[in-house]
Amino acid sequence: MTASEHFQAKLAKSSTVPTLLCGHCGSILPRGRIFRNDISENLDASCRIVGLCSADDCGALNCCDDALAQLDNPEKIVDMAF
Repeated sequence: MTASEHFQAKLAKSSTVPTLLCGHCGSILPRGRIFRNDISENLDASCRIVGLCSADDCGALNCCDDALAQLDNPEKIVDMAF
């Protein structure tokens, strides 16, 4: 995986609590590692919300915009991560 490569996070199906999955390895993206992509972060991803996979053998950068767009209130979910 190169430094500029990123993946699209997926929304877990049939989950009671909205859960995002890594688009690379399928691991759960912890809410503590989901954040707004601020220009000052210098991330090479053109998405508003990013998630970092915490799996030991992955660590992928995930764009979460499309997955969150499937939810009724995505901003509330992102705010809970902070």
